[in-house]
Amino acid sequence: MKKFCYILLIVGLILSVVLFFSGADGDEVNEIKTRGFLLVGITGDYCPMSYFDGKTKSYVGFDIELAQDLAKALGVMVRFVPTSWKTLMKDTVDNKFDVAISGITVTDERKRQALMSISYLDNGKTILCRKTDIGKYRDLESINRPDVRVIENIGGLNEKFAREHLPKANLIIHSVNYEIPHLIDIGKADVMITEVIEAKYYSGINKNLAAPLSDSPFTKGQIGMLIPKGNKKLLKFTNKFINKEIKSGRIEELKRKYIYCNRELR
Repeated sequence: MKKFCYILLIVGLILSVVLFFSGADGDEVNEIKTRGFLLVGITGDYCPMSYFDGKTKSYVGFDIELAQDLAKALGVMVRFVPTSWKTLMKDTVDNKFDVAISGITVTDERKRQALMSISYLDNGKTILCRKTDIGKYRDLESINRPDVRVIENIGGLNEKFAREHLPKANLIIHSVNYEIPHLIDIGKADVMITEVIEAKYYSGINKNLAAPLSDSPFTKGQIGMLIPKGNKKLLKFTNKFINKEIKSGRIEELKRKYIYCNRELR
C-alpha cells in the first residue's frame, strides 16, 4: 500500500511539472468564455481608432469594431473599460482588462511590462498643422523653434517624442486628445506631433488642416494590442485572430471606413 501511494505521489509530481511548463495550469481564454464577456481597455480619445461619441453615448472607431470582432471570435460580448494614456500600462499590469486596444504602438518598453500582439497596422510619427502653414514645416528642425507652439496630449508617446526631439519649441500639454486638432484649427497652437493614422484622418475631415509629412514620417511604427503578462493563451488566440482579419480583408475594410473615411485608399 505504501509503495502504491509512493507511486501515485511520484506520478502526481510529474504531472504537476508537465502542466506547469506547458502552461495548462491556467486558461484565460476559457475563463473569458465562461465569464461571457471580454474586458477591453480603451482610451476613447484617439480618432479614428477609439473615441466616445457624445451624441450616441457610445464608443466608435476602427479599434472598437476590431474589439467587437475579437469578442465575437471568442463567442462572448464585449465590455469597454475606460483608461488613459497616462495610466494605460499601470491598468494593464493591474489586470483591469483582458486586452487594451486604442491605436497602441508596439514598443520594447511595453513588451518588457506586458505582452503585445502582432501588428495589424503600420504607423509612424508625423505632424498635423493648418493647411496655410504647410510650407513652414518641412522637418523637425523647422518645428524645433521657440515661436512654434507644439501641442500634445499628456502621458503618451507623442508627448515623449516632442520633449525629446523638440526641446526649443513652445510645448503645450492638453488633457483631452481629441480636442487638439480643433485647437490647431482655431490658432491656439501650431503643430501636433501625432501618428500618421490620426493625421490623415483629421486632415481628411477638416479642410483647414493638413498632414504634409505623412508619407515620410519621422519614425516607423506598428500598432498592436496590449495584454497583461502571463496571458499567453489569450495572446496566441489574439495573434491568430489578427492574421485572420488581415487575410480576410477586414483590416482593409476598416481602413477605408475610418482612416480614409470611405475615400479611395492611397
